[in-house]
Amino acid sequence: MNCSRAVTIAAAVQLAVVLDSEVFGSLALVAVGLVVLVVASDRVVVSAVRISLKLGVSTVLIGALIVGLGTSIPELLVSTIAAAQDSLDVAAANVVGSNAANVTLVLGAAAVFAPVAAAGHILKRESPLMLVAVGALALVIIDDRISRTEAVGLLLGLIVALGLLIVWSKGNPPEIDEDDDAVDSRLAVEFLYGLVGIAATVAGARILLDGALDIGERLDWPATFLGLLLGVGTSLPELATALAAARRKESDLVIGNVIGSNIFNSLAVAGAAGLVGPGLLADFDGVAIWGMLAAVILAAAAMVTGRKISRFEGILLLLVFVGLVAGSL
Repeated sequence: MNCSRAVTIAAAVQLAVVLDSEVFGSLALVAVGLVVLVVASDRVVVSAVRISLKLGVSTVLIGALIVGLGTSIPELLVSTIAAAQDSLDVAAANVVGSNAANVTLVLGAAAVFAPVAAAGHILKRESPLMLVAVGALALVIIDDRISRTEAVGLLLGLIVALGLLIVWSKGNPPEIDEDDDAVDSRLAVEFLYGLVGIAATVAGARILLDGALDIGERLDWPATFLGLLLGVGTSLPELATALAAARRKESDLVIGNVIGSNIFNSLAVAGAAGLVGPGLLADFDGVAIWGMLAAVILAAAAMVTGRKISRFEGILLLLVFVGLVAGSL
């Protein structure tokens, strides 16, 4: 009895030493990354709203161009580097997974936090534009390959999409509250704060993800689960920004973030990856394409019902995300 107790105590001490020496640093990274994400994403939302007011353009445009594209930098880096290293499968999987996560995890979590309203012009123009961009991506990779010509086509599509977003925004100027201190804010300063906030958000996501992956490796988590962490990790900037926008009841910014991110992923990220390393997608699971399409269509349908995504619909989107994760294991 005493011997057994001694062994148990020794094992506990050994575990405590391992956790203290090897995992504590990674836990600290997770904590630091989380704090940076929360603070930086909140600052991005404040700057985005103030910039839209100063420029007299819609918050959706700022959310799509500045926030959505800026928070997609992790996807661009991961996919381009993977394609350059002859891992086009990883690049494609990252884009498809990120698109699906944006409209299920990101949009669902934001709606659970606070219902996300969808303006009429979003349902008629921006949302269909996202569907077209995601559909173009699906058409390109459905044959398990990305040619350089197809990659150029996606990049040209990005230019057209961005042009349409800019033109459409002119017909939807933001409502200005004269008592809001945003009216007196300086445009250059807010641009600087916004860019620094986006950079800090991306850096915070990277720190958080590095810490989580290191903990997983030290504790021998399954490789499939670590791969899932990487995929979700590239969507952390979008998630943090969407939650911050939902907290401030900036629904247009939430939707603009998701729409802009999915357009950028589908056209710019996939296009850049195909341009750098065109070829076959030998190990890519084609079923993921249909999962992505289903998730995007479901999210668009949720916007149409009552012109908002309710908390209940947000929960459904999160359940769809869980289902997509389970199906990928």
